[in-house]
Amino acid sequence: MTQKGALLLTVHFGDMENVVYNTSVYFNNVYSPNWFEDSFAQRIIKSIDRGTVLGPNAIETRALGIIPPEKLSSGTKTLLLMHFMPNMVYNASNCGDNCSYWILRIAAKQNITINLYHLMDFGKGRFTMTVSNTGDIVHSMNELIPIALRCLKETA
Repeated sequence: MTQKGALLLTVHFGDMENVVYNTSVYFNNVYSPNWFEDSFAQRIIKSIDRGTVLGPNAIETRALGIIPPEKLSSGTKTLLLMHFMPNMVYNASNCGDNCSYWILRIAAKQNITINLYHLMDFGKGRFTMTVSNTGDIVHSMNELIPIALRCLKETA
């Protein structure tokens, strides 16, 4: 089924147990100031929130000025949780499609499982993803769309 040593992104569409649904509140209670020293985390913050990390408790953004980590977008918070705490399952429907690139990047480095309540656009490129509802392994949006829609319809 999977190649030996292959890292995969696993997606579950619809309800499942042991999911962190409110990723923003969870992040606010578990993040470490050390996370903001990580260059990968800084790139996520720059890409999603257009922010520059000034220190462990200060991120400069064009839209909001200097903010604490608790004011980051829910998408950024969810991505940081996936990166630093990959053993948990997160509700990625808290993320916009602009986060899909980063979800794939995180999954290229470590196994992660996400929960979705919508069809996220993972772009035109190839990727490897397991849909846990069906066990299907997909490599493109063309392969993912019919499976995701069927899963979402079944959970509605």
